[in-house]
Amino acid sequence: MKPRAVITVLILIFTFALVSPKRAAADDEDPPSRVARLSFTSGEVSFDPAGTDEWVSAEVNRPITTGDKLWTADGARAELHVGSAAVRLSGTTGFSFLNLNDQIMQIQLTEGTIYVSVRRLGDNESIEVDTPNLAFSILRPGRYRLNVNEAGDTTIINVRDGEGEVTGGGSSFTVHPGDQGYFTGTDSLSADVQPVPGEDDFDNWCSERDLREEHAVARKYVSDDVIGYEDLDDNGGWRPVPEYGTVWFPHTVVVGWAPYRYGHWAWVSPWGWTWVDDAPWGFAPFHYGRWVYVGGAWGWIPAGPRVVGVAYVRPVYAPALVAWVGGPRFAGGVAFGGGFAAGVSVGWFPLGPREVFVPSYPVSRRYVNNVNISNTTVNETVVNNYYNTTIVNKNVTVNNVHYVNQNVSGAVTATSGQAFSSAQPVGRNMVAVNQREVAAAPAYSAAPAVAPPKQAVLGAGAATRVQPPAALQNRAVVAKTAPPPAPLPFAQKQQAIQANQGRPISITQSRQLAVQQAQTAHVAAAPVKIAPPPTKTMAVGNATHPNTAVSPNTQGQVNNNRGVQPVQPTNPNRPPTAINTPQNGNVNGANNSNGNIKNYNDRPVNARPNSSVNPQLEQQHTQQLQQLQQKHDQEYQKLQQQQQQQQLQQEQQQQKLAQQNADKLKQEQLQQKQQQIQQQQQQQLQKLQEKQNAERQQLNAKQETEHAHAADRPAPKPAPAPAKKDKEEDKPHH
Repeated sequence: MKPRAVITVLILIFTFALVSPKRAAADDEDPPSRVARLSFTSGEVSFDPAGTDEWVSAEVNRPITTGDKLWTADGARAELHVGSAAVRLSGTTGFSFLNLNDQIMQIQLTEGTIYVSVRRLGDNESIEVDTPNLAFSILRPGRYRLNVNEAGDTTIINVRDGEGEVTGGGSSFTVHPGDQGYFTGTDSLSADVQPVPGEDDFDNWCSERDLREEHAVARKYVSDDVIGYEDLDDNGGWRPVPEYGTVWFPHTVVVGWAPYRYGHWAWVSPWGWTWVDDAPWGFAPFHYGRWVYVGGAWGWIPAGPRVVGVAYVRPVYAPALVAWVGGPRFAGGVAFGGGFAAGVSVGWFPLGPREVFVPSYPVSRRYVNNVNISNTTVNETVVNNYYNTTIVNKNVTVNNVHYVNQNVSGAVTATSGQAFSSAQPVGRNMVAVNQREVAAAPAYSAAPAVAPPKQAVLGAGAATRVQPPAALQNRAVVAKTAPPPAPLPFAQKQQAIQANQGRPISITQSRQLAVQQAQTAHVAAAPVKIAPPPTKTMAVGNATHPNTAVSPNTQGQVNNNRGVQPVQPTNPNRPPTAINTPQNGNVNGANNSNGNIKNYNDRPVNARPNSSVNPQLEQQHTQQLQQLQQKHDQEYQKLQQQQQQQQLQQEQQQQKLAQQNADKLKQEQLQQKQQQIQQQQQQQLQKLQEKQNAERQQLNAKQETEHAHAADRPAPKPAPAPAKKDKEEDKPHH
């Protein structure tokens, strides 16, 4: 960048810092209440965080948001979850979010194949996929597959169920369920529509992932808007706990495990410091709900599911639901701006039930209220008091507040400032803490105020050469909805954060700086072409009439045997017959107390599972899975209690030796014995996990065999029609 451009950007940054009103942020400053979670990767998957232009290996559980990019190598796969939608990537696919907030998910697909499953679509929610030659708007819940060829001049769209609208080349097309649309051209579109072909390996994999979510037992206890709920069943169990309701206990295989210990800290804008957990299930329990230590084990209290007749607030994503330790050796409550002081450690512990989370980023009072009441049971007056104290009055010290987990032995995790700010694994870089010291130390609600180095934005992934070709990275796409400005380059954002005393900057400030940066440094805008208003609107597929075919040379050409007809939708984002469940409505069998039989009324009729599936067999299999999970949970709980008792006995022996001033040799012998016991406990946990995995696989194989046998049986004969009544008998009696 030229020196003059740097000076201009710095002037703008400091102008924002000086003239910004010292008040709480308005509602439009609030960050989105949701993110995308990278929930699965297979093969080589690369990640380019917004504004960095550097590719690193993608990591599961990384929050993905506006401006972030993904690339899958040949043969690789990836999966993301956003609210009630899942997006899956096949190999050789270029993907990014042009925009992701509470109202829109706008995807950029430059090449390759994605599969989008939508369970529910709110009235004010839209999903748009932008490709090099068209913009595709998803109008209903359903299953959609899009493929962009290597040249970027052809997009193939499969709509297995649902409905969508294609916009591009001055035309628009409605694609109906059961159709495959083959759209070619850039300046003008030609459409060839055929029936959707049979499923391939990628389709089958996506369907299996969908079924896994539909059958998750966790949906009985967790809102299905909590991202990551589908991974809880295989990695823990549910138990009723007095005062807290039904609590989820993870099946950890690490002795001395505690929440927010095995993972790393990353900087994800606009939230700032964000926890990224190592565990495959480590998303929902670290960004929603609260943690409690009960019966010698850590349990997670979730954000509850929808309840009929009760006002529902969609659970709001949080970067990390923790409080921070202060004091002479810790960074809590101190603004470092450009970096940590030498010798300073960073310590934290999980928030407990009814404890208030206070964001470190600009938010409104409404946001603070929603992010708390949607994740725990808390008094609104208490939330307002926190808001006034910490956000309005800028007092991050929490006075006269007792954090329950701060006094739990082993709950506080600490690491060095260097490890914290450079995305290093905390579990391998822990700093020893004195329990009495941290229990008596002041606690702070706000994260450490320190500007991130670039490594914090890149995360823990290693640099990689697996990335899309340069031409593909700069390939423009067609958009129906204008996206926000391209992300601010990291160097300029870092300067703005430093000027803000190490705290995250607002979304508005970030976008204004991005516009100023683009104008000053002559940086190219995001490669997006806004689609011109369509002059022709046509339906394609099974809703058309065969005697209204379009001329082969007409703009918006459609080649199929079923013809086309003009359509005039009353709502550009919803067809008048779209079937949707209200956001606060009952979803997926909430009326069924046992939660075993699913209700698919939130989907169009053609988007529901095949009615030929034996409901009794489905219910039997669900009960078998629940019984097996309950058995596994009881086994794990019993072993955990035994190990807890062993640890307690060892601690008592150690205290006894210390009181007796035992010689150094005896103390060393006791320490060696403790290490041996820990190794034995680790082996016990691993053996138990291997045994339970084998039992789960056996049950899955057995159920698949039963499903196959049920499918092979002939369909039952229809019941004989009732005898035809005499016409006189059909008349009403007077």
